[in-house]
Amino acid sequence: MARVDLVMPKMGESIIEATILKWNKKVGDKVAQDETILEVATDKVDSEVPSPVEGVITEILFPESAVVAVGKVIAIISTEGESASDPGPIKVEMEVAPKEAAPLVEKVAESVAEQATNITVARSGDRFYSPLVRNIAKEENVTTAELDAIAGTGAEGRVTKKDILGFVAQRQQGAPSIQIPVAPAASSVSATTTSAAFVPGPGVEIIEMDRMRKLIADHMVMSKQTSPHVTSFVEADVTNLVRWREKNKDAFAKKYGEKITFTPIFIDAVVKAIKDFPLVNVSVEGSKILVKKSINIGMAAALPTGNLIVPVIKNADYLNLAGLTKAVNDLANRARQNKLKPEEIQDGTFTITNVGTFGNLMGTPIINQPQAAILATGAIVKKPAVIETEHGDVIAIRHMMFLSLSYDHRIVDGSLGGAFLKRISDYLEAFKGETI
Repeated sequence: MARVDLVMPKMGESIIEATILKWNKKVGDKVAQDETILEVATDKVDSEVPSPVEGVITEILFPESAVVAVGKVIAIISTEGESASDPGPIKVEMEVAPKEAAPLVEKVAESVAEQATNITVARSGDRFYSPLVRNIAKEENVTTAELDAIAGTGAEGRVTKKDILGFVAQRQQGAPSIQIPVAPAASSVSATTTSAAFVPGPGVEIIEMDRMRKLIADHMVMSKQTSPHVTSFVEADVTNLVRWREKNKDAFAKKYGEKITFTPIFIDAVVKAIKDFPLVNVSVEGSKILVKKSINIGMAAALPTGNLIVPVIKNADYLNLAGLTKAVNDLANRARQNKLKPEEIQDGTFTITNVGTFGNLMGTPIINQPQAAILATGAIVKKPAVIETEHGDVIAIRHMMFLSLSYDHRIVDGSLGGAFLKRISDYLEAFKGETI
């Protein structure tokens, strides 16, 4: 029997670890080549890991919910045939993953894998804790006494990620699940702990956050802590744009086979404005400003679960209106079906979110790190507006909308952010479209 090491595959240029969601096979099960063995999740998307060979699962090295570094062995498969003297691990190249990762990411992944090999568990008294549980405890200021008092649901009573996150959630809600006497930091305290089941008050429903909602929450908090947010607003008269779409939408669909919405038109205006103001299309690395030559536009898309995901249109400046429409429709449809590939939600340089879809006039969006700005497009509504003509000012019913731009005030000041936002408005107001 030959031994094949199944390793955690690379699933994107910036991905250095993944969480095991579900093992579809158990020890002793036979697997065919390319048959799904397990499901994993990154902070981007969920993916299936296929078997690189036909054989039998002889060992599973990590349980469900474990966070594993890219490149680390997660299972052993035995195959028929003579054993090689040093077969080495077979790395699974998933169809959803880019072929190569950046050298820096590979080094980080190797470092993480090496640390995970050397430090598998931490110990407190007679109890073991995984590095993940220890890290969560440190971030949430969970004391050793509190940690020891948590009832573990893992193997041999070990505390799992779910256990400690549940304790943290109860503590934030004021539940008296574990009580520790408070003492000065310099004192040595011997505390006794007690446990009690959390009982919500009347009229309270508890909903556990799903994995994606937790990731979104962490990302939003991180963005606010990273970037000093400033938001500017402008109102645009998009009457010509609305009239053009209403007149040409049927002919456009017949010619290009795509239904045109306002989103590709907004993206087209943003791309033009970025070309005029390239210092908005940037990110920060320490004290350095990285000016992105590619214009990759992220578009926030709502999922049936209520969560949001941001697929990215790469090199949007190379696409005309028909090309943008096709890209928008394709990414939005596959986002709702959970069929996006990891690389399709990476490397965005600027993001657009359409709060008008929900009937909102405007919003103050949170920057999608590590980008420097994000645009919110509000609802298009009819309202009276003053129009300047050669015969004087007149009041007419126009289609108006608010645009709001949140930007990182470390690198985008008010004059740049305001001028960039006004330029987007100018392009939308001047929109004439093409003859269909």
